[in-house]
Parts: sequence; C-alpha cells; structure tokens
Amino acid sequence: MNPKTFNDFLVLVTFRYFLIAGLAYLIYYVWLRKKIAFKKIQLAFPVGKDYRREIFYSLSSLFIFAAAPSIMLLIPEIKQHTQFYSGHLSHGALYFWLAFPITFIVHDTYFYFAHRFMHLPKMFEIFHVTHHKSTNPSPWAAFAFSIPEAIVEAGIFVLLLLIMPLCKWHLFVFFLVQMIYNVYGHLGWEVYPKGFSKNWFGKWINTSVNHNLHHKYFKGNYGLYFLWWDRIFGTIREDYDSVFEEVKSRKNNC
Repeated sequence: MNPKTFNDFLVLVTFRYFLIAGLAYLIYYVWLRKKIAFKKIQLAFPVGKDYRREIFYSLSSLFIFAAAPSIMLLIPEIKQHTQFYSGHLSHGALYFWLAFPITFIVHDTYFYFAHRFMHLPKMFEIFHVTHHKSTNPSPWAAFAFSIPEAIVEAGIFVLLLLIMPLCKWHLFVFFLVQMIYNVYGHLGWEVYPKGFSKNWFGKWINTSVNHNLHHKYFKGNYGLYFLWWDRIFGTIREDYDSVFEEVKSRKNNC
C-alpha cells in the first residue's frame, strides 16, 4: 500500500495495530492462556474495562500517528523541507542499510528523554497519566496515549524526516518494527530466554519484564528498544534482573 491521503495512512496504521496487537492478544490471552498463565509477568489479568480503555485511547492516538506522515509527506510546502527521497539507492547501498539501525537508535534516544520529561511531576498529569492507567498492561495498551502524549510520540516521525535522508522502505520497516516492539513491551509475558537480562548482549536490550515493571511502579526503566540510557543514567530498576529470573524460572504446578 502506498498511502496518498490521510485516510490511507489512518487505515494502514489502524490495520497494523489490530493485526499485531490483536494477534498477540489472541495467542497469549485467549488460545494459550490456560497453558501459560503461570508465566505471566503479573499473574493477574486485566479485566474487560481495561481492554476497552486501552483500545479506545490507542484508536485516538492512531489519528495522530496518521496525521504526522500525512502532514510531512502529503503537503508539498512541508515535504520540500524534509529529506524524504525516492529510489532506495539514491544515497548509495551502504547508507540505505545503515539508515535502518540509525533510525532505531535515534528513536530510542528521543523516547528515553521524552519519557523522562513526561514523568516530571508537573508534566505527568498533562502527558502520561493516561498511559499509566494500565498498571498491568496488555498488548492493546501499546498506543494507549492521551492526545498530548500521542503528539510527542509521533514527533519522532517529524524529527527523522528532518534530520536524515529516508525512503519509503526505511519508514515502512521503522513503523512496523516499532509497533511490534511496542506490543511486545506491553505483552505481559517475556519471550526472551532465562539469563537474557544479564548476558553480554541482552543487558542492553529492553524487555517486556523491564517495561512491565515501569507500568507497575511508575519509576525507572524508561527505555524503548535498548537499555543503555537507563544504565548510563542509573534509572534501571534494581529489581529488574531478579524479577526477570523469577518470571523465567517459574514452573507449572497445575
């Protein structure tokens, strides 16, 4: 699909949300629920009103996420100031491939500092309290933002298009992966193996346990894809490794 109108963008992001979050919900909360309930990070399950709230706020946020690319790419007077380009090898093959990891590094940095800003006492009620109504999040919570927070979150699209050359493939992969990882972060189960949080590679990667602790306690663990900013600034929770191991060590006693 090559979006040419706001409605095209809205249909695309909404379809992806329901496909990715819906599939995760069906697998973990419906089909496999009884078999894997003992492995759920927080053993309790959200109730119907929680799912409905998360879906409602996510749908309102998706309007903002559709509006950002529409404004940046469909209005000629604005598009001319972006670095969006056609022809995926216009900047060379090396740059084409390097741009993929760079977008995620930039996004992770943007998210960490924006996230910490939204946790400042005076900012929390304005931006972030809606998202934190999900103290035990489900996949549907991935985009359950207030309008002010959705604007901040969608700002990464504006930033990326202004600071680096990107083609449609970069944007396609970026928004697909960020949605998948966002759903994973709110999944309620951990998919990485035991010991992952402490090995040489996994200690730098954000996990569902890590973000679940953030939702449960509202403090610490501010990263998105990676944990290097949390580790550099000392904002990773001290109980992270122990909770990760406890979750991954559980046995089914039924």
